[in-house]
Amino acid sequence: MLEVRDLRARYGKVEVLQGVSLDVGDGEIVGLLGRNGVGKTTTLKSIMGLVPASSGHAAFNGVDLTGLAAHKVPRQGVGYVPQGRGIFPNLTVEENLFLGLPRDPSPEQRALAYDRFPRLKERLSQKGGTLSGGDQQQVAIARCLVMQPKLIILDEPTEGIMPILVKEIRAEIKKINGTGVSILLVEQNLVTAFKICSRIYLMEKGTIVHESSAADLKTQPDVVHRYLGMAA
Repeated sequence: MLEVRDLRARYGKVEVLQGVSLDVGDGEIVGLLGRNGVGKTTTLKSIMGLVPASSGHAAFNGVDLTGLAAHKVPRQGVGYVPQGRGIFPNLTVEENLFLGLPRDPSPEQRALAYDRFPRLKERLSQKGGTLSGGDQQQVAIARCLVMQPKLIILDEPTEGIMPILVKEIRAEIKKINGTGVSILLVEQNLVTAFKICSRIYLMEKGTIVHESSAADLKTQPDVVHRYLGMAA
């Protein structure tokens, strides 16, 4: 499904990605973990065309995404929920949900948002900036679902969310995956990563340094501590 090979990208003269290679298969939830500043978000942005790749490529279902204009990548079936959620604070929930559509949402598209997140239907006229962090994250994920992606790329979906709501977000990600949508997840919450990912890549200094199943990684506390600085 998603194939990333030797992806390199730079900010000015600094090469941030130094040859990233990873795969996300059909129906998988794959984690991309690492300390702050190792290039995880840049990897996602390069896949989405938001940061130009200097070499290497990312392909989705055989279509080369590298070099596509950023607004054309979602048309290939790739959705993106950025770190910080990207909610427009002065727009209503409804406006935020359907902002990316070229026309008014169909009943099916509305159902994709409201059936998955019924609480949003009660807040359609509420401004995005007045929502809690958990509700903003629901808006961001629902906005992505409306585009009917085959793969969703999630960057820190539980960041800044109350612990009691993290379980809700985690459960929704699993339900979305249960509908056949593949997921590439960047996540600092190790419990979340272990609970929902089938495979995990560890990243350091702009490259992948370890790959294993989540179950195997959980039994390697030395590897987790070395690359993440925390206990498994």
